Amino acid sequence: MNSYVNMGVGALLGTVFVLMSVSIASEGIFHSPEPEKEGFAIVAEEGASEGTGGEAAAAMTPIAALLAKADAKAGEAVFKKCQSCHTDTKDGPNKTGPNLWGVIARPVASHEGFAYSAGMKDFSKGGSVVWDFDHMNHFLLAPKKFVPGTAMGFAGLKKDDERANLILYLHTMSDSPVPLPDPAAADTLAVTQ
Repeated sequence: MNSYVNMGVGALLGTVFVLMSVSIASEGIFHSPEPEKEGFAIVAEEGASEGTGGEAAAAMTPIAALLAKADAKAGEAVFKKCQSCHTDTKDGPNKTGPNLWGVIARPVASHEGFAYSAGMKDFSKGGSVVWDFDHMNHFLLAPKKFVPGTAMGFAGLKKDDERANLILYLHTMSDSPVPLPDPAAADTLAVTQ
């Protein structure tokens, strides 16, 4: 054999030896065994991702009963969570979200001058759906669940009293507030279902 071939084969074998040695050494130094259990398990809620209520809606306390115990002044304090995206003053400007003056009994996705998401426009059914007390209650519980595709990034208000207080406060933010639902009628409806 030629000495140049011997040198080439030797260089190749030497390089393979060095690479294997480095690989084995780094595996020994940086090896981390599989943990016995996960450090943090992510639990995703499974079930219907329908925007029309589902089982969670059936288990909710009727909004009429919640509003009977609600406090608009406490709702004003809850509204502070909304102020980064919404205003509540008459003829107030739109922010990231629409102005909420007169929102109760207003058709969904109808505030002039605000560009609503496709999900909200679909939910509005061309303006035939209004923000009544029930719709507002379900939406504020879990906005993205109730209106799939909404651009509202708020996670929702899980506490019944906070939602009721906020809804009662929003109810007062109007030139002519609509009548509150009758809690006795809600009790009768719950019994008959």
